[in-house]
Amino acid sequence: MTEIEIIAESPKDLLHQIKDVLGGKIDEKWNEYSLTFDNENARGTIKYLPFDWGVNFLDFDITFSEEVTLKVKASSFNPIRFIYNYNGDFKHRFGINNDEKLVEQFHSLIFTNKTGGYNYIHFPKDKKLEISIIQIIRKNFLKKRTTNASLLNERLYEVFVDTDHDNRFAHYGALNLKMADYIKKMKKIKSKGMVKVLKIEALVYEILSLHIQRHNKFQKGVQLPTSLTKTELKLIRKLGNKIIKDPSFSYSLEHLSMESGLSQAKLQDGFKFLYSRTVTEFVRHIRLEAARDLMSNADLNVSQVVYSIGFTSRSYFSKIFKEKYDVTPNEYRKNVLNNLVIEESAA
Repeated sequence: MTEIEIIAESPKDLLHQIKDVLGGKIDEKWNEYSLTFDNENARGTIKYLPFDWGVNFLDFDITFSEEVTLKVKASSFNPIRFIYNYNGDFKHRFGINNDEKLVEQFHSLIFTNKTGGYNYIHFPKDKKLEISIIQIIRKNFLKKRTTNASLLNERLYEVFVDTDHDNRFAHYGALNLKMADYIKKMKKIKSKGMVKVLKIEALVYEILSLHIQRHNKFQKGVQLPTSLTKTELKLIRKLGNKIIKDPSFSYSLEHLSMESGLSQAKLQDGFKFLYSRTVTEFVRHIRLEAARDLMSNADLNVSQVVYSIGFTSRSYFSKIFKEKYDVTPNEYRKNVLNNLVIEESAA
C-alpha cells in the first residue's frame, strides 16, 4: 500500500504532492488543472478547478494499481469537504482512531478536521473510481454576499462558522441518486474554455445544495423509504433514465411493474422518493420538458411536437403545458420564432 502525505497550503498542492509519489503529468487550460496518469501506479485523471469565494472542485476519474491512502493534514488550508462517490468505493477515518468508514457507490461524505489533525482517505486497487469533491474555505465563503449560513441546519451552521478549525465533523450520507444525475450532466458537458468552466461551476453549486438538503433531511430523521432496498432504488432510477431518453413510449404503471419485477406500490414509493412525483406525474413532466425543448430547437409545429413525444390529444397537451409554464404552446412557439428573427437581424 502507498501512503501519500498531503500538507497543502492550497488545493492545487494536492495534485503536485500526489504527482511526486505516483508520477503523472500536470496540465493547465482555462484554469483547469489536470493530473493525468498512464503508468504502473495508476491510469486516469484527477482534475482541479478553482472558483470564487473559496470554492473549488476536485474530480477523480482514476484506477490505482495498488491501494493508496491520502494522509491529509488539516493545516492552514483546512476546508470543509463535500464528497460524492459516483463509482467505486473508498474508506475514510480521522487520525485519532482506526475506525474506517466505507463510502459506497452513490453515497456521500461531508467532513472537516481540527487544525493539526489528519484525515485518511483509503482508495482500493484495481477499481475504477469516479469521485467528486467540493472543497470550501470557510473564511472566504462566508464573505460571499449571497451566503446566508444561518439558513443551514444547526449542525452544519456550526461547521461553516468554525473558521478557526476548532472542531472535527463527519457525516456519512445515505444513498443519493439525484446527485448522480448532476454528476452525469457534468460529465456530458461538451463546451470548451470559459463556457465549460461556468457550466461546471453552476453544477457544483447544485450538487452542494443537494448535499446540504440531504443533511437537513438526515437531521430531521428522514431516511430511505423502508419499502425499498438500495438495489430496488437503483433499478427505479434506471427506469427514470429510460423515460428521459425515450419519452414518447406509452409507459404505464402496469408495464413498468412487469418490466422491473417491482410491485406498483414500490414503483410509486420509489418515484416519489427520487423525483418527488408519482410515475404518471414524472412521465408527464418529462414529456412536457421534451416538448419545450423541441419547440425551442427543432423546426416542428405544435401538432408535430405533440405526437412526437407521446401525447394523443393536442387540447390536453395545451392545457397541461399552460398549467406548467403559464403560457400556451402557440404563444411559446411564437416567442421562440420572434427571438430567432431578432438574433438573425442582429447578426
